[in-house]
Parts: sequence; C-alpha cells; structure tokens
Amino acid sequence: MTNLHRSFVLGCSALALASCGAEEIASPGTGGNVTINNPAAPTPTPTTTPTTTTTAAADCPFIADPQGLTDRGTISGPTGSYRLCQLPARFNRSSQLAFTPADAAVLYLIDGQVDVGTDGGPAADASDGLSDTNIVLTIDPGVTLVGLDASYLNVNRGNQIQANGTAARPIIFTSQQNVRGENTDTSSGDWGGLILNGRAPITDCLSNTAVPGSVDCEREVEGTTTPPRYGGNDASDSSGSVSFVQLRYSGTVLSNGDELQALTTGGVGSGTTFNNIMSFNSADDGVEFFGGRVNIKGLVVVGAEDDSIDTDTGVKANLQYVVAAQRADVGDTIIEADSSNTLEESTPRQNTQISNATFIQRKNDDQVVRIRGRADYTLANTIIVDGSSNGTACLRVDTAETLSRAADGSIDEAGPVRFESVALDCATAFRDGSGTTAAGVQAQFDAGSNNNAAFTNTLSMTYINGANEDGLVAFDPTALSSFFDNAGFVGAAQAGDTRFQGWTCDSSTIAFGSNTGACSSLPVYTS
Repeated sequence: MTNLHRSFVLGCSALALASCGAEEIASPGTGGNVTINNPAAPTPTPTTTPTTTTTAAADCPFIADPQGLTDRGTISGPTGSYRLCQLPARFNRSSQLAFTPADAAVLYLIDGQVDVGTDGGPAADASDGLSDTNIVLTIDPGVTLVGLDASYLNVNRGNQIQANGTAARPIIFTSQQNVRGENTDTSSGDWGGLILNGRAPITDCLSNTAVPGSVDCEREVEGTTTPPRYGGNDASDSSGSVSFVQLRYSGTVLSNGDELQALTTGGVGSGTTFNNIMSFNSADDGVEFFGGRVNIKGLVVVGAEDDSIDTDTGVKANLQYVVAAQRADVGDTIIEADSSNTLEESTPRQNTQISNATFIQRKNDDQVVRIRGRADYTLANTIIVDGSSNGTACLRVDTAETLSRAADGSIDEAGPVRFESVALDCATAFRDGSGTTAAGVQAQFDAGSNNNAAFTNTLSMTYINGANEDGLVAFDPTALSSFFDNAGFVGAAQAGDTRFQGWTCDSSTIAFGSNTGACSSLPVYTS
C-alpha cells in the first residue's frame, strides 16, 4: 500500500461541454512551502429575463384528494406570473401534482407542515395500533413547489412520495422570494425543506427501555414544530423515490430554535430511491440522514451554512458521484459523522461509504471532514480541497475507537475509518482530534491504498478533473458494495462528463453549465 507525495502540476485540461440543456428558456445563471492551487469560483453569467415568460393559469388543477387545492391568487417575478395553488395540510388520498406549461403556469404552495398521509407506525401492520395508510404523492417532472417561511413537506411512515423529475425537467422546491426575483447567490433560509420518514432501524431511541435497531426504537424529527416519528425494524422499507430534484434556499429557523435541512431522512429503508439531488444554500445542513438505509447516486450540495453532509444515529449510507462546495467564508464541515448522539456503543452503528466525490471547503474552520462517535466510515476515490486562507485541516477523526477499532464479532459492522484513493489538497492534511493525534489519523490514511496527502489539484469549473486528477489511481468500490459503479476515476467528474448537467442550477459558488440556468431564477418550459 502506498502513500504518494506532492504531485506536480502536469498541465491544464480543456473541457468540451456538450450542448444538451433543458428544453426551456431560462437565465444561466498555509503552512511551510506548500502551494495550493484552489479552484476559482466561476464567474456567473448575468441573469436576464427570458424572452418567453409565464402566464398564470386561470385556476388550480384538479387533484384526487377531495380537499383539493386552495387558490391563493397569483405571484409575479422576472419569469412571469403564476397561479399559487396551496396544498392541503394533509394528503388523505393519493394525489398527483401535474405539470402545467408556461401559458397556464401553476406553482404548488407549501404553507406550514404539509403531511403525506398519517403516521403508519414502526411496523408495516396494525400490531402497533396504527394503520398503514399508504398514501402516495406523485410530482410530475418540471413542477415547481414553493414554501413559505417555517413550511415543509413531510412524508410519514407507511406513505410515499414519487418526485421524479428528468435531467431536462427537474422538480424544484424553492421559495416565493425566488419566484419574485428577490434572491441572490447568498440568500438562504426562506422555507423549511423536504422530510422523509421510514421504518428502517435507528439508534438513540425515545424510550430508554427500547432496544436500538428494534421495532420499538423510534425518534422524532428535529427542527419541526409537530415532530413526526421515524424508525422501526424494516431495513428494506420504501418511502418512495426522489430523483432529479433541486431544493433551494431552505433551512428556516422554527419557533423552537431548530432549523431544517434541504433534505432530511429519518429511518428510510433501502427500498427508497434517491438519485440526482441538489441542495442549494440551505441555512442549516445540506442533507442530514438519521438512521435507516440511504443510497444515492448523484448528490450536489452547494452553499450549506452548516455541514454539507451530516450523518447520524446508525445510518447505513452509500453515496456516489458527490459534489459539495461551500460559499466563501460560510459553512462548517463538508462531512460531520456520528454513529450515535448518546451511547457510542449502540448498534446499529453508522456505516457510511462515499465514492467519487469532490469536496471544496472555503470556510476558515477547524476541519473539512470530521468523523466521530465510533462511526464506520469509508472515503474512496475522493478529492478534498481546502480553499480557505488559514490552512483548514482536511481530516479529523475523534476517539481511538473510531480511528482504529479492531474487528469485534459482537459488533455488526466492518471496522474503523477507511481511506482508499483519497487525494488531499490542504495546507494541513491532518489534525489532532478528541482522543487522537494527527499522526494517528495519518497512519490510518497511509494504511489505505493509493492515498495522496500532498496533492495539487488541477480542477476546472471547480469540480471537473484535470491532468493531476486523471493521474490518480482509482479504487474499485464494488468491493464495498454492489451499489457502487466501478467508475475507474477519482473525483466526482472527468472532463466531458455531463452527469451533473441539465438538472442542476448555477451560481457564483459553482457552475455546472447546460442546465436550468441560475439558481436565483426559475426555468420556463414552453410546453
């Protein structure tokens, strides 16, 4: 096993962007002698008003739920006028939110806590005294939903959301400020977020007598005024599907002082599908996963004001093709991981595995990645770049048990923190943690294959691999899980890779190109 040394800049690689954008008219939106080549933030294209704008629909569409949609009048902005159609406080019948074209434009309004079904309890039958209602909310590609302050969409256990956009027509969750053209690249916290709850195992039970990971182990969603519950013992439970979705300007502060993330999952099972999800400018974490089983291919977190990716309470997560980029001087860590909030020895212990990721830190902070609480964690084929001015350390691991725990037959996990084909472009690669030393973290890093703690990045467009990235030796992540692709490269995207185009939006923090335009504007679909 080798630990490579500082790589030389081999030259710049040019990126040929494919012209495959959405079918819409929209605005594009130190230490020592080490020299770090930080990727420059892209220069945003000035936002302009589309040549075609929307016209508000005459009335709200029909939905199957007999409560119907409430007409809240119209709202206007740079992209035109829209009919605001308020969702019911609770969907009691499976319903579909239909796409409407520019000449009959509708926005679906989230006002307060909007529930999909009632809580079906931790068991998929009536043994807990609750009925599994199995309400399904379907959202068509190209639909835009807007949330008011302190509002969020919550999918209760036993129910599902089918929010499946396309690369050309993503589903957008955003705020009325975004519609009115009031938001900038630094706006955040306009509304709550999207919450999915399931019956998969968790830790940190509400009841002191419940066994972690059992059907009796439940928790309440943090950051909510009327907390939904999650958890159970069905690892394969399904809360539906979320794909090609943007979550913009989320994370409002609620009355209890908590904040919501763009996407929060609580005990969702492996039957839930997540693909191509973007969190933009969340006032709290970009995404947070509490327990359960989470599998995502295609995750973008931009401008989160706390952690980009927060994982806790026994979650088992596999994430591939991940881009996380902070705004300048905003945010905390890119990764914060704990197995448990209370008893570290509780099982199921967290086991998160990430492959093909590019992390761009821009905040002067303590560390880019922090792993603690006896969490099992694997980073593979990952590039970490510190773009701050004070030499923020790349890696911190707290407690000796987290760092170098030996395999134990009484524990249901694979072992300690693992690094495979990870490249660090930081003035300070490692730092001391609680109960650990920088040298200890480095030793664990060196124990992996093809890791490079003294890398010089040649990224273009903030996230696209250049010559130095192409020279890195990739790790085959299928050895970790059959979920992963053997992509054959390190980082989130190679030159010419269009996987993040179409369904994303651009800002001064990071631009993906050939997509829905600027995050501060809305796409306009003519048909």
